[in-house]
Amino acid sequence: MQTEEKETLQLEELEQVAKQVRRDIVRMVHGCQSGHPGGSLGCTDFLVALYFKVMTHSPEFNMNGEGEDLFFLSNGHISPVWYSVLARAGYFDVSELKTFRKLDSRLQGHPTTHEELPGVRIASGSLGQGLSVAIGAALTKKLNNDPGLVFTLHGDGELQEGQIWEAALFAPHNKVDNLISTIDVNGQQIDGPTNKVLDLGNLRAKWEAFGWDVMEMNGNDLGNVIQTLELAKAKAYKGKPIMILMQTNMGHGVDFMMGSHKWHGVAPNDEQLSLALGQLTSNMQDY
Repeated sequence: MQTEEKETLQLEELEQVAKQVRRDIVRMVHGCQSGHPGGSLGCTDFLVALYFKVMTHSPEFNMNGEGEDLFFLSNGHISPVWYSVLARAGYFDVSELKTFRKLDSRLQGHPTTHEELPGVRIASGSLGQGLSVAIGAALTKKLNNDPGLVFTLHGDGELQEGQIWEAALFAPHNKVDNLISTIDVNGQQIDGPTNKVLDLGNLRAKWEAFGWDVMEMNGNDLGNVIQTLELAKAKAYKGKPIMILMQTNMGHGVDFMMGSHKWHGVAPNDEQLSLALGQLTSNMQDY
């Protein structure tokens, strides 16, 4: 989406986009009776803010991303929200969302590259890898004197992967300061609350100890998300990579899904879909 288009979008319009994206998510997961609605719903405001307001990018997709900001989705299981946002931002036709997780679809359960879906630069979903890839992309931009920024999104349960912490050490040491990473801190993972599966402790203290510039935001307050991401951009190129701890509610927007790990990877039935759509009214068109 070009800069002049993004600047004209007001908060109320972006909130309508977010509601529609949430409608897309529950319909996509219901349509194939498979997928991950909980985290997708929780991260909707973040991805809408990123693609419709914050990042410099173009739906006329080029894999190298020269002269653009880049985004890498590390927790690839929340692909429904990313696919919806990419489609709504013009990367491919919205009607393609109905093919989610179907045979021969470009919209696989976890994003992949061999389908050549516009917007997707790496296969993701094998957790822990996205930060390392993003660091490589950010260093490439610096070597090429490309002023673009690199954004990433991770799940909090993903922090139980050791590769994350290798990357966390590498980025500050090498002053990868054109990198803005975000962790979805919803406290839930597939097997239960993160503090019961493997307690993450004080995340702010951890990332600061590793040398990152740490920020926090309410990931389910679209205005706060936009404000925080813009502040993060202003902190770029000042010597440190930036980490945003984003507090969200798993399943946000659908009351019976909110706050429960049980909706991490479960599809709604017909009745539940109807209830969810009744809570997610939008003035936009469904696919």
